[in-house]
Amino acid sequence: MANVTLSGLKKSFGAVHIIPDLNLAIADKEFVVLVGPSGCGKTTALRMIAGLEESSGGTIRIGDRDVTALRPGLRNVAMVFQNYALYPHMNVAANIGYGMKARGEKPAAIQAAVNRAARIVALDKLLERRPKELSGGQRQRVAIARALVRDPDVFLFDEPLSNLDAKLRVEMRTEIRKLHRDLQATMIYVTHDQVEAMTLADRVVVMNGGRIEQAADPMTLYSRPANVFVAGFIGAPSMNFVDVTIRSGPDGPQIALPGGAVLTLPRHFHTALAQRGDQAVIMGIRPEHLVENTANAPLQMQVETVETLGSHRLLIGTLAGAPFTAQVPSDYSATEGRAVGVSPDLNQLHLFDGITKLSLLGQV
Repeated sequence: MANVTLSGLKKSFGAVHIIPDLNLAIADKEFVVLVGPSGCGKTTALRMIAGLEESSGGTIRIGDRDVTALRPGLRNVAMVFQNYALYPHMNVAANIGYGMKARGEKPAAIQAAVNRAARIVALDKLLERRPKELSGGQRQRVAIARALVRDPDVFLFDEPLSNLDAKLRVEMRTEIRKLHRDLQATMIYVTHDQVEAMTLADRVVVMNGGRIEQAADPMTLYSRPANVFVAGFIGAPSMNFVDVTIRSGPDGPQIALPGGAVLTLPRHFHTALAQRGDQAVIMGIRPEHLVENTANAPLQMQVETVETLGSHRLLIGTLAGAPFTAQVPSDYSATEGRAVGVSPDLNQLHLFDGITKLSLLGQV
């Protein structure tokens, strides 16, 4: 079993606590992505699992082994780095098999392992080429093949696609996901790109300040974010946030919007808001859940910029002085510098406590 368990894991540099207390259980064969802004501790956590960083406290278990104090070579993990780390004077085959050769394994075993790994990542026709003769995506596949020949318990990926162009990133995401499906291996992947996280992971772990904000499958993060941080981090463009006030209405709780409009909330909010009359909360609504509506629209935004993206347009501006973005059809005639009315899809609203920033739906 190649499950990974982090218990009370800590990392400090002097008085600076990078990771104060990290607890995470990763199941055998699970693909987990650690995501978050720069400095959130995700790469440090990965390097501690690999043994490249010494932990300041807590334990790391891989399967039934406590590997906290083991050096990297004894942990049976394989890491794929951001910068490929290939030897420029060696061909593809030699790069893939270098680790096996350094361990003194027999040439026949090395060749068999290299050929198998090269077939898996579609490099079997490029084994004689040197790194300078390869594209960025091909170089990254060499790095992945080098990890494959180790037959590790756990694969670790440290932002492996960040040096590739947009088209190659999409292609490599597909290849890495297929690799996980074919190998049925435990994989832990670090990225700052939430699109990578959402498209690759069985489960996404959103980190901030060395702590886990939420760990869930991608659609749960998107549709039921635990707090304002997760809601704003997951989704592109980011969720809009508007300060509103809860009121009691004849048909259930209502929210008073900037500009004076009042909306009655759907029934799934009623339990959570039963005791919150006349209280300030934060409303969240994603740009794709807004409808352009000039007739009696409850929200009036000032458009500053219009971005045309082919399948749709983004109206970017402000609402009640706060940043606000609306997604509209590509044929919508938008004019910069004017106000437009938009209506939120009430079934897609998110409400957060104004003080704790936690989702109110979490109380249902």
